[in-house]
Amino acid sequence: MHVLRDNARIAEIMAEHGGVIGIGKLVHSYPHSWRSKAPLVYRNTAQWFVSMESHGLRDTAVAELGRTAFYPPAGQRRLTSMIEQRPDWCLSRQRAWGVPITVFVNKATGEPLRDQAVIDRVVDAMREEGADCWFSSDAARFLGPDYNPDDYERVTDILDVWFDSGSTHSFVLEQRQDLVSPADLYLEGSDQHRGWFHSSLLQSCATRGRAPYKGVLTHGFVLDEQGRKMSKSLGNVVTPQKVMDQNGADILRLWVVSSDYYNDLRIGPEIIKRTTDNYRRFRNTLRYLLGALDGFSDAEKVDPAAMPALERWVLHRLAEIDGRIRKMTESFDFHGIFTELHTLCNSDLSAFYFEIRKDRLYCDAADSVERRACRTVMNEVFERLTAWLAPILAFTAEEAWQSRVQDIENSVHLRSYDPIPDGWHDADLGARWAGIRQVRQVVTTALEAARNDGAIGASLQAAPVVHLDAAGAALFEGEDAASLFITSDAGISTDAAPDDAFTVEGIENVAVVFATADGGKCARCWKIMPEVTTEDGICQRCEDVVNAAG
Repeated sequence: MHVLRDNARIAEIMAEHGGVIGIGKLVHSYPHSWRSKAPLVYRNTAQWFVSMESHGLRDTAVAELGRTAFYPPAGQRRLTSMIEQRPDWCLSRQRAWGVPITVFVNKATGEPLRDQAVIDRVVDAMREEGADCWFSSDAARFLGPDYNPDDYERVTDILDVWFDSGSTHSFVLEQRQDLVSPADLYLEGSDQHRGWFHSSLLQSCATRGRAPYKGVLTHGFVLDEQGRKMSKSLGNVVTPQKVMDQNGADILRLWVVSSDYYNDLRIGPEIIKRTTDNYRRFRNTLRYLLGALDGFSDAEKVDPAAMPALERWVLHRLAEIDGRIRKMTESFDFHGIFTELHTLCNSDLSAFYFEIRKDRLYCDAADSVERRACRTVMNEVFERLTAWLAPILAFTAEEAWQSRVQDIENSVHLRSYDPIPDGWHDADLGARWAGIRQVRQVVTTALEAARNDGAIGASLQAAPVVHLDAAGAALFEGEDAASLFITSDAGISTDAAPDDAFTVEGIENVAVVFATADGGKCARCWKIMPEVTTEDGICQRCEDVVNAAG
């Protein structure tokens, strides 16, 4: 009889023996094989189990999870809940291949044979011949002279494959001198809370009394740009090798860190294009630094105490970012590291510091303290940025580093994060420059509006007056506002702003009155200065620099 096709006949036979109360039909979902799509057949068979209660396995596992770090933290609650609610672990499977359960059962008593000598013989044989020797060898080979093979039944069930993978902490970590157990980190997809993380925990807690890992990291699944699972039938499969062949390995590495792996990750042509744009920002930052640092040596360095406030602010930002990156590295927050470095390169450096100090690099005297301070800071930025980028943009960071050191033995990947000097961190300075940058945002927006109206062609043609309250004006004490705004002149006023002054919604107590600069254009620095009266004339600052240079 067929267990599925003959259901009605089976029910009739059961009814004839008084074993059925009623017979009817019920429409319901029924489990099917995911591979063959055939309906499953339920069988009542004897199995081997690991008890979750008899030796306190459940309590041990839950306690160990409480001592394990999880990334993201929600994984701890998820796995703990599974352990708290799970039944005993069924270890046995009835299949034609696999790792055998190497147990002999006494036919008379039903008790498993517990004899270390027998186990040792099984282990020795498997080391030499593999697991199949359990099935191909006579039982007497393992039982030895002390037992009659006729008195024992050899178990032919195999182990649950999750027991195999759950044992990796033993045969990987404990067998190698260069590794330690428990592991620092287990990492896999979020589905492994029910799989590898789960079985490894139970196996280790049952045999070692502790978790096999100190930390567990889970990531989402990789989907296409529309959030669909990748499949050949949809034609939406993106292979890592193809991405590397077309864009280089660093683009793929940057995509990984720029994605929040706590959730499912999406990838496709448009996402790769955006990642490539982000990559160019990092690469262009490194290229600018290399150009600006050409010829730089230790003799040129300036002590931070002698630096202008803007340079000391950059050092403060490096100190801030260094502390955050160290913490995020410890917690595997790669997306956070990407965000910090992208903000540094795109907002703090390219759009702010580099833009402001371009004039100083190009036009100040080469030996001036201000220019040397600028290059000193850029050297610090380069050395730290290449170290921070090295684990992410492995090839680009090495290329940039070698462009300066010219020593293949001195690889960027042999470096650590350099310690930050104590004096660099200055919270008050950071707050001051946050206020200056907010004022500058209003000024640059006003200049862009004037450019769009045709009033100016470049910001150096402007000489804005910025109306601030007393606290705002105090931020600019000792600073050259025009250089910060990249204008030829600028004024800071605490007078009430006229009604038509330019403002930005959301930024209070900042108003800009636009005006054009008076004078002629310096042929060297391009600033509009009153002392320039001829077409090829230069300003006083540039004349002093040129004369000093001989």
